[in-house]
Amino acid sequence: MSLPRIAIDAMGGDEGVRVMIEGAALARRRHDRFKFLLVGDEVRIKAALENHPNLRASSEILHTDGVITGEDKPSQALRRAKGTSMGRAIEAVKLGHAGAAVSGGNTGALMAIAKLSLRTMPGIDRPALAALLPTLGDNDVIMLDLGANTECDSRNLVQFAIMGAAYARVATGRDEPRVRLLNIGTEETKGTEELRDAAAVLKSAAENLAMSFDGFTEADKICRGDVDVVVTDGFTGNVALKAVEGTARFVADLLRRGFTSSLRSKIGFLISKPATDLLKHHLDPNNHNGAVFLGLNGIVVKSHGSANAAGVANAVAVTARLLEENVTERISADLARLGGSTWRMPRGSAGGVSGVEEERA
Repeated sequence: MSLPRIAIDAMGGDEGVRVMIEGAALARRRHDRFKFLLVGDEVRIKAALENHPNLRASSEILHTDGVITGEDKPSQALRRAKGTSMGRAIEAVKLGHAGAAVSGGNTGALMAIAKLSLRTMPGIDRPALAALLPTLGDNDVIMLDLGANTECDSRNLVQFAIMGAAYARVATGRDEPRVRLLNIGTEETKGTEELRDAAAVLKSAAENLAMSFDGFTEADKICRGDVDVVVTDGFTGNVALKAVEGTARFVADLLRRGFTSSLRSKIGFLISKPATDLLKHHLDPNNHNGAVFLGLNGIVVKSHGSANAAGVANAVAVTARLLEENVTERISADLARLGGSTWRMPRGSAGGVSGVEEERA
């Protein structure tokens, strides 16, 4: 059975058309039920499709000349969204011409355009950016928010937990994903008032939300494999993500330096190459590519701008799975199970605007 078409912003990403088309073609070879709407410069897209007849046969091209650049501010992107590949890809989702959109372009612009065009789901105040990170366990960990909202109150954190758990049931197959709030300690008295209030709500409602919630986790436990969903505000989440990525690169660079420091080290590298290859594969961001904007009336997935074809293919696979498993409907169902009375908590003083809204203001 084929899935709804996936709109691809063919102009997004550091290398644009070539990598986005190669990635879509690779995804199509792996899963022949995928169909695409390729949005961007028709001449360049057709030229790239010459080497991928299988993709060409399952795709339609939507021509547009405009491109959102990495230097464009969200406010600038919003003003000219209708004439750009990013804006037209998201518009295709809004109009029902595609089931989801994938872009490797400017993250702030993508969030701004998607939020304005698709709007947030009923019961969700703000969308959140969620991504998969590698762990020592059997499954990746989902972390959100990773930068869409610089400040969040307790209500936002509860909503993020609900959305993250719904995504985790799709990504991990767990009926009750293990959800934790990121904090400076695991004790109930630690952290801000917003964190403690959100924890109290989630503890009382967890049994109705198909999740296992047991309070807080610390940053050094994110990738241990003991948690399926880590919830935090966008500022903290983005800092934590960059720290995890930087540490991974630091370890890889240390190993590379150590293995090339002497003849004995080079011999040791040859002996240990299977293990180092496994480490490289596990830490390669292309193997975990595809961050999701959760909480919108439609699915939008952000591919890393520097992703290669394999990374783009993984982002497409994430998108297809979210479509297949109806993640938006799952979130709606969980919100309905929570019930309206829980939302009568007072909003904390940290109910600031998102980074996108702040820039627009």
